[in-house]
Amino acid sequence: MTMQRRVFMMNVAATSCAMALASVAKAAGMPMVAETDPMAVNLNYKADATQVKHAKYKEGQQCSNCVLYQGKATDAAAACGIFPGKQVAGKGWCTAYAKKA
Repeated sequence: MTMQRRVFMMNVAATSCAMALASVAKAAGMPMVAETDPMAVNLNYKADATQVKHAKYKEGQQCSNCVLYQGKATDAAAACGIFPGKQVAGKGWCTAYAKKA
């Protein structure tokens, strides 16, 4: 009985690792959102937050410290909940910005 439990636990660990690697690979293969994309235009998305000239923008705000950014704060680009199937620049910004707690 103990051996079956070990095998089960090893399979769970291997499956978890495989799923994590697959999600990283999927994100790496996604295209970047273009500033000319209709959704990006609606949300005033800029790939470089230092170039933003919008009333809602406050210095220091960028995608990498937004709650919608699905990567690590140190990632150059990652998926965003606002732009399905596309990545945003970590140093980007849009009007949907919401600071991480």
